[in-house]
Amino acid sequence: MELKAIIVEDEAKSREILTNYITKYCPKVNLLGEASNIEDALILIRNNELDLVFLDVEMPFGNAFDLLERVGDRTFETVFVTAYDHYALDALNNHASYYLLKPISIDELIKAVDYVFVIKQKENALENNVIQPSSKIVEGKITIPQQDGFEVLNIQDIVYCKADDNYTEIYLENRKILVSKTLKYFEEALKASNFVRVHKSFLVNVNAVVKYRKGKGGSVVLQTNKEIQVAPSKKAELLSYFK
Repeated sequence: MELKAIIVEDEAKSREILTNYITKYCPKVNLLGEASNIEDALILIRNNELDLVFLDVEMPFGNAFDLLERVGDRTFETVFVTAYDHYALDALNNHASYYLLKPISIDELIKAVDYVFVIKQKENALENNVIQPSSKIVEGKITIPQQDGFEVLNIQDIVYCKADDNYTEIYLENRKILVSKTLKYFEEALKASNFVRVHKSFLVNVNAVVKYRKGKGGSVVLQTNKEIQVAPSKKAELLSYFK
């Protein structure tokens, strides 16, 4: 398997350096082209079935986020390459699988490619198939605080949890419970019970996942038919749970 990729970078010297590094140190990558601006990048993206885009954040007449918004639904992974580290949190939470700072570290570049390779390998195996967790169902209960006391739930009855500011919405098969605890609280409480934080707003019961889709950047379909987007930085952890 190879990763079909392009480089989007406005500086010719930076494109040359990255191309040389990829050619020499990343044999899994097949570079199909380069673009120095958003318009040329859109043409390459629309004319090729890509696995990976190396993307500079700042470009003339727009930035990486503008490009990704115009692309819309996408199946490729994104590795941001930039001199500005203040984009890191937004990139990793919402847009990028990996974040490389200039000057590029060869070791970090190899890690980024390997990370994407594992994701694409697993995605190709799981795409649109009914999937089975490799982990076992965990027995147990959790206490949910209520205004008039508490409720005891079977952990495996929880399908997913959704953040609502300092509250968490807990979704069961047929009902929802609002709890005055943060999603981080439940992430810690359920981390040994096959629950995965797939997005900053969602914690998912792995045993409730029935399908994985590459579209929209990656999403899971749950047994209730609820579809939840998977953040790029969370894909590898989620996919590790499945055969």
